[in-house]
Amino acid sequence: MKSQNQTSLLSDAAPSQAIVKLAVPATLALLAKAVYNIVDTAYIGMLKSDAALANLPAQSLNCAARAESSVKISSIVVITGAVLNVALDPVFMFDWGLGMGVEGASLATTVSQFVTFFILIWFYAGGRSIIKLRPRAFRLSGSLVWTVVSIGIPTAVIQICLALATSLTNIAAKPLPDSVLIIAAYGVVQRLILIGCYVIMGFMQGYQPVAAYAFGARNEERFHSSVRFALRGALLLTVVVAALYIVLAAPLIGLFNNNPAVIEYGRWLLISQVALYPAFGLCYMMTITFQTIGDSRMGLLLSTVRQGLFYVPFILLLPKWFGVAGIYFSQPAADILTLLVCILLIAPMKRTASRNMQAQS
Repeated sequence: MKSQNQTSLLSDAAPSQAIVKLAVPATLALLAKAVYNIVDTAYIGMLKSDAALANLPAQSLNCAARAESSVKISSIVVITGAVLNVALDPVFMFDWGLGMGVEGASLATTVSQFVTFFILIWFYAGGRSIIKLRPRAFRLSGSLVWTVVSIGIPTAVIQICLALATSLTNIAAKPLPDSVLIIAAYGVVQRLILIGCYVIMGFMQGYQPVAAYAFGARNEERFHSSVRFALRGALLLTVVVAALYIVLAAPLIGLFNNNPAVIEYGRWLLISQVALYPAFGLCYMMTITFQTIGDSRMGLLLSTVRQGLFYVPFILLLPKWFGVAGIYFSQPAADILTLLVCILLIAPMKRTASRNMQAQS
């Protein structure tokens, strides 16, 4: 019955209703993860690698749960892991608890990851999922591996470009006066931007299974309806996030650092990062859509444009010419070009989707 309800949500509910129902718990789970990251950083800022023993398989199973629209269990897993990790960190680390220091933080993360892993094993082994885990079905296939890898590459590239952009921004700030203050402010801004990213990513986690199901079922009307709602939703959410960050820039920076100079630099850095934030929402939504319709090459291109192809040249050049103002201008400049590229690709994206669905028939 549960599997039938999940399938009904993907196939029969209005696309907007299905996307929102799937997106809300996914977004809450990601925000819980963001809070955990901030708290854990405040505790220690360094973890050991043994947590990956359970983290990697847990992440894989969690992604599968989201793909089949089992967002409830996915959200429970993420929130449980985050809350448990935050609760265990001080118990394992500080003298009033086990007094293990850094090793305690590592152990807390390991325990929480194993708990989430076993929750997911319970979910799949108990027959509660649409996807069934059968050992005899695990067969390596070159074409299957390439399909999975090619679809996943754009998402990995987005993360690589974000890391590259962060590193280059810090490098660009280093020769400037007040470089220590600027870099400190940028670190705070990145934490806030991550929270904004999680809001959009959570919405996209609701959109992708609905669009993918419609695409697989060759239901063009439902697929394009999902795309239209996702486009509007991504733009609306990014505008709301940008407005909140612009209005509350100084107080938000002050939550992390009370140095007046850091707050001033951070205020302008945050405003510059979100001045054209809809570029992120539109680009990310279209990257997900191109992945969904099997056009991995275009998905790969879009995953590189905002923080890679466009941002990198600006952050390498503008600070040399304009100082800290060059850092402020780099993201808006990249976002303008990103918006232009995305707008030009909306119509081709829809045509490719229709063509691929017709080819499947």
